[in-house]
Amino acid sequence: MRYFLSQHIPPFRRVLLVESGSRYLLEDLIPGVYDNHPECEAVDLVTCYPGLPATFDEARGRTFRVWEYSGRARRKVLYEELKTRHYDVVGIICSGEPVMTKWKWSLAARLPAKVFILNENGDYFWLDRSNFGTIRHFALFRMGLAGMQGVRTVAGLALLPFTLTYLLMYAAWVHLRRKVRQLA
Repeated sequence: MRYFLSQHIPPFRRVLLVESGSRYLLEDLIPGVYDNHPECEAVDLVTCYPGLPATFDEARGRTFRVWEYSGRARRKVLYEELKTRHYDVVGIICSGEPVMTKWKWSLAARLPAKVFILNENGDYFWLDRSNFGTIRHFALFRMGLAGMQGVRTVAGLALLPFTLTYLLMYAAWVHLRRKVRQLA
């Protein structure tokens, strides 16, 4: 991950999109990348889905399918191949769907490129320190710790040791009472 500490947005010459969510999100995003960034040489795609997004131009990009890179050795080959393509920007979908979760974060961490996160509404933000508040809120929301739901979750976690202690003591008392009755 490059430019995490910087607010600098690199030119969109080489872009890698990780299709780690609903396909319609990328189908809406790709035309905008092509239209708004004429300097864009290639838009490549990492996907686990069969077929391609309707708006993806195969003449201007390459597709990497994760099932072709199963196993540690093959994944290493994919990481090296992606590094040699010198991406400026990596886009990952974080739409609350458990699709390619390990893949997208591994690619975001390993590739030397500026990362943007696309959410389920089609909004995006850059993964850098200037968006720390947005990233923190996004992570808390995904973990169920934002708003009143967060208070309930934290309260449940705080009460867990007491609840567990009570249940263990009750089970011990019931079993001890049964043993005493058997002996009497």
